[in-house]
Amino acid sequence: FRRVLFRSCVACSSKKDDDEEKEETTTTSDATVETEGTTESVAAAVEETEGTATEWICESCGATGNTGRFCNECGAMAPDSFLEDGYVDVQQGVKAEDSKFIDTDKSPFLIANSLLTNVELNFYKVLRDVVSENQIICPKVRMQDVLWTKTYRVKDKQTFINKVNRKHFDFVICDKDTFTEIYSGVRHNCTSFGMETKDIPYDGVITGFGKINGRRVAVYAQDFTVQGGSLGLMHGKKIAELIDKAIQARCPVIGINDSGGARIQEGVDALCGYGDLFYQNVRASGSVPQISIIAGPCAGGAVYSPGITDFIFAVDKISQLFITGPKVVKSVMFMDITAEDLGGASIHSKKSGVAHFRCENENSCYESVRKLLDYIPHYYGDEIVQAAKFHFDEKKKAKHIETVLPENTRKGYDIREIINDVTDDDSFFETSAEFAVNCVTGFAKIEGRSVGIVANNPAGMGGVLDCDASDKIARHVRYCDAYNIPLLTFVDVPGFIPGPQEEQKGIIRHGAKVIYAYSESTVPKVTVITRKAYGGAYIAMCSKHIGADFVYAWPASEIAVMGAEGAVGILYAKEMADPNRAQEVAIKKAQYEQEIMTPTIAAKRGYISEVIQPADTRKYIAKSFDILLEKISMDKPLKKHGNIPL
Repeated sequence: FRRVLFRSCVACSSKKDDDEEKEETTTTSDATVETEGTTESVAAAVEETEGTATEWICESCGATGNTGRFCNECGAMAPDSFLEDGYVDVQQGVKAEDSKFIDTDKSPFLIANSLLTNVELNFYKVLRDVVSENQIICPKVRMQDVLWTKTYRVKDKQTFINKVNRKHFDFVICDKDTFTEIYSGVRHNCTSFGMETKDIPYDGVITGFGKINGRRVAVYAQDFTVQGGSLGLMHGKKIAELIDKAIQARCPVIGINDSGGARIQEGVDALCGYGDLFYQNVRASGSVPQISIIAGPCAGGAVYSPGITDFIFAVDKISQLFITGPKVVKSVMFMDITAEDLGGASIHSKKSGVAHFRCENENSCYESVRKLLDYIPHYYGDEIVQAAKFHFDEKKKAKHIETVLPENTRKGYDIREIINDVTDDDSFFETSAEFAVNCVTGFAKIEGRSVGIVANNPAGMGGVLDCDASDKIARHVRYCDAYNIPLLTFVDVPGFIPGPQEEQKGIIRHGAKVIYAYSESTVPKVTVITRKAYGGAYIAMCSKHIGADFVYAWPASEIAVMGAEGAVGILYAKEMADPNRAQEVAIKKAQYEQEIMTPTIAAKRGYISEVIQPADTRKYIAKSFDILLEKISMDKPLKKHGNIPL
């Protein structure tokens, strides 16, 4: 800028001279912008566009009188019909007459292009949400090097979306002033289809190291504005090298995925880049946590790297994951479908289970990532540090937990209430909350120390185990075991779900994963049976028989092959067919409940460590994990690895 309002440049750190400050008498109305050899009055252009702006009605809240790109009331995006009239090409830069699309009070967006290095202060208000008031943008540096904001083309039916950039790592993802970029000078080596004339900055991906909550992390971010974020040989090698360095440095890897897939011009070299990346993803698995943020489209081969990682974060109306896009689906399947319906955040968090977290916006996504890193070890062997302070309202929670179970054993309840009643206040952090709602997984704190949570949830489908719930539980158990996170399991399960649909989906194979995961795990394992524990599902949900260290049962819990009605129906089928013997059947049912289903029988056999009162649950859990703090497992037969029924 020739006229500056800020004190120092975000890119080169140069500061204004006192003489320059004194010369700042020219008002912003005299500012000009040079574009393609012409000089236009920005102030005049803005005034002209404001006078001709078209009003639109918000479809979300119904607010009228909107003239900008966002609703004045709720901030919703303007309809496509309004935006298409003023389409701005990212590659061509912004002309003065297009300024209405960046001159809006609510928009933090700016089209990043080298043609904008002389843009004057008329555009200050579009920078205010991105650049703090003690900074400047100076003409020594290209605008995209400073902001690196990302914009989607409206004519492609996509929306303008502001993207985190390498300059933003310091105050959005990483702790401030901690991000260090590496391999910024890497360029592609392709000479086909005109690529020899293209200079692709940093080959479309930013890589480096920073800190989150004071601890090291490796971060990479694909830039969709650079060759569509496509992955070529060097692009893939940069990420693969970063992951390899993260394994050596023993720190988590965070990837911001935003790619259209393989770079077609590079052919098999692009596939080599993917192969290098996938190989390092697998090497890192179980060594350092890998977190994927889907910050835009992620198509084709690009989806498999997040698919290998430990946790996937999706953002509403931004994230898109699919093997083939809507156009391919239409050409092959003759089906019209939108990208959101095919692979949006809602689809993958609710139906496919690919995404573990769904966030409203990018800022909440980054906050969730930072929060997750407070619960998990940062590498294999990293000790879970006990918090110096923790809060647990013992009296209040002990009183509440006694009231959670309904009197009617057929009635459901939310298991999260019990989880919250036995864990530190406000410490439960759920994963895959919208997928397989008949079970709950996540992390929590017990006396300031992280534990993994697995629970059946009677509020969803009665808490039965189906294919999706089995996969969700097995994956979470294996993750916790990989990083030595103790496991706390709450059991209220009537069994595996019956019926041809689940049988055909492979409930036997999926259910076996739960048994395998728990049996294989060597971390401290504590199980609490709150109500029902029937049949094979009782065994699968971390029973004493497959390796639980301590199993506690509430007095009203029922442990048996099946419920009383089902058992009597099989054992006394003939008697039940005779109405005159109804009283005899009722007596047999009561006998079954008293002699077979009671937890006392299991306790006598040593299958239950103790029958406890609900109010004492927290105390027993905390003491059990304290006892198991130094647990080691030596019972391993000679083998390379097992063969989990995938």
